[in-house]
Amino acid sequence: MKTNNHNAKQAQPKSAKSKPSKEIAKIKPKRVKNKPIAKATKSTGLKTNAANKSSDVEVIKIAKSGLHERNAHRGRYDFKKLITAEPQLKSFVIKNPKGEDSINFSDPKAVKMLNKALLAAHYDIEYWDIPDTYLCPPIPGRADYVHRVAELLDGEVKGKYAHHKVRALDVGVGANCIYPIVGVSQYGWHYTGSDVDPTSIESARAITERNASLNGKIELVQQTSESNIYRGIIQPNDRYDITTCNPPFHRSAEEAAMGSQRKLDNLKANQRKKGVKVQANQAKTPQVKANKPALNFGGQNAELWCEGGEAAFIRKMANESQAFSAQVLWFTTLISKKDNVRPMRKQLEKLGVKAIRIVEMSQGQKISRFIAWSYMDKSQRKAWIELK
Repeated sequence: MKTNNHNAKQAQPKSAKSKPSKEIAKIKPKRVKNKPIAKATKSTGLKTNAANKSSDVEVIKIAKSGLHERNAHRGRYDFKKLITAEPQLKSFVIKNPKGEDSINFSDPKAVKMLNKALLAAHYDIEYWDIPDTYLCPPIPGRADYVHRVAELLDGEVKGKYAHHKVRALDVGVGANCIYPIVGVSQYGWHYTGSDVDPTSIESARAITERNASLNGKIELVQQTSESNIYRGIIQPNDRYDITTCNPPFHRSAEEAAMGSQRKLDNLKANQRKKGVKVQANQAKTPQVKANKPALNFGGQNAELWCEGGEAAFIRKMANESQAFSAQVLWFTTLISKKDNVRPMRKQLEKLGVKAIRIVEMSQGQKISRFIAWSYMDKSQRKAWIELK
């Protein structure tokens, strides 16, 4: 699959007259065509656009700019703090043309060491490692997904959701175990992580067992069937407040390799444009096959691609979720390709969901999004929470 203890304070709504800082853009609701009914979310006070279909499906689309205000990675990295947390990072630090500390983001070893430092400095993670060629995630963006999902839960109650009671499921936890790490350390959630790859499960288990702050908070379960997503993982007596997933994007290993090579080339070109020297030996990554493009920052087959790509994976996820409609408050998944959002929404409506949230997140020039759906209406969700 993917290839993807304290309660944080609830985010406060920002004034409509407040000016954005140089580094953090103001949060703005995005207008949605043919969605005339405006609604304010309880968690942020932002006006969003909702459409009430004849099937009573509530669709709310929200656009968020900049990293979430609970995200520890807003602004520039504090390399002094990071080096203190992980001294080995020092040898990878370089100066950008402005004379500021940075790293070569096209160097997988540098990115991996930066991740170790970030996890040590901000999440109290004493041990974190992944096998060579496995996906090394950009932590700020991954953390933002968790914070936005937590905000979704906050919107279900007056005040603050009981995060210390939350049970979450990460579909395709990966060798890096990043979503459970953030959810546990920032909100005190109890996480179950599933994956079809035994090496990913073994790596994630090593991370949880070697960090006291994660002990007893993360359960890892191997998915024994590549045909299933929730089946075999969600048991009859399980109740989950939330699910998370970073689905495989590509349709084949070759497509994944070419996409990774494009990303690598773009990183190197961007650094050259900024005047950062890229050493030839820093950008070397393992080859998928002879004469095939390198995989940027690693990534195994199950992490990066599946038959039919992202569209097929999330379609299967939606179909399978129906069987667990009473056991999960909110299902969610990231969607990398914007063109996959509308078909997913239409499919969910046909499946009988009662509420859909489409949350677009922007970090600099990059736009990401996740879709959340529930088979319960507002009153049913309230009753579900009370009976937990």
